[in-house]
Amino acid sequence: MRIAVNTRLLLKGKLEGIGWFTFENFLRITQQHPEHQFFFIFDRPYDKSFIFSDNITPIVLRPQSRHPFLWYIWFEWSVYRFIKNNSIDVFVSNDGYISLKSKIPQLAVIHDINFHYNPQGLPFLTSWYLNHFFPKFAAKATRIVTVSQSSKKSIVESYGIKEDKIDVVYNGASDVFRPLTQTEISNVRVEISSGEPYFVFVGAFNPRKNVGSLIEAYAVFREQVQTAVKLVLVGEPMFKTSEISRAYEQSRFKHDIIFAGRREVEGLRDIVGASLAMIYPSHFEGFGIPILEAMKCDIPLAVSNTTSMPEVAGDAAIYFDPANVQSIADSMVQLFNSNELRNRLTANGRVQREKFSWDIAAAKLYESILKCLE
Repeated sequence: MRIAVNTRLLLKGKLEGIGWFTFENFLRITQQHPEHQFFFIFDRPYDKSFIFSDNITPIVLRPQSRHPFLWYIWFEWSVYRFIKNNSIDVFVSNDGYISLKSKIPQLAVIHDINFHYNPQGLPFLTSWYLNHFFPKFAAKATRIVTVSQSSKKSIVESYGIKEDKIDVVYNGASDVFRPLTQTEISNVRVEISSGEPYFVFVGAFNPRKNVGSLIEAYAVFREQVQTAVKLVLVGEPMFKTSEISRAYEQSRFKHDIIFAGRREVEGLRDIVGASLAMIYPSHFEGFGIPILEAMKCDIPLAVSNTTSMPEVAGDAAIYFDPANVQSIADSMVQLFNSNELRNRLTANGRVQREKFSWDIAAAKLYESILKCLE
């Protein structure tokens, strides 16, 4: 087969959830299936480390697709023409965008449709584009892959897609994530939090991640419990971060809130692995890879009780209402006060994490590609 793959989110040093999905799955698929020819389609100069094997041909198509108008041009003109002129058998799009003009089989990986439920959380034009075109992409695609049963349910109910058209392919997490030794934990805490224990959050700073409420909940927690436990926030601002700034500036405990920025995998592993617990207050997730990363580090969790998060965390977490600051704070108090609870959640996480791996994901994604040609 000649398989074209949308790899525009393979960005060196900037891999987010979709980028990791693309990287981990196609690292395996391309190497395990040398009988196929893969065309990795980028929208800018690519890093050679993303060319995993000899059966990959990298293609750079212009313009760079970083704006709704350019998304349309890139998929409906640049990608369409490449597919048409190069005898492509199937197009796999890891971020859900496909070419509505193309007539070949297409597999759309739609990780979640948060924008359908929370359009106000995005810039206006981005929100309009996603809500206008994703129902069309879902209807046009030969098959759809998504990353949780929760996300599958939302696509079926919102877009009227038949269940048997959608395959669930769970995310995995890098094997770099592992439990730290006590010496490593101590060293990381000295570097990050002046030696103090801390709660950690990992994710992009945008409205759906609910970081502002987490900052408010941390203040409530500190008022209820006499402790020097800090809050470490790992990630970068994306858009509409005024709520985060306001919550931070108004917090009595802002000097104990640490913005750690974006970290590469090893650094992220260290910060997560040295934490007291991960607090994950997102309003909406298709999966939530940081939850799995925490489990692989033997870190207990307090997680939102919405969308995919209970499906992923299982018995490795306690749950709270992300819309209720007191509920988030109560979960932090519980985790801080109970060593027995933290140990139980950690033990449960060792069982739960075995359900997810990139090897399993790659095998299931490849099966979905083959189904497109049935």
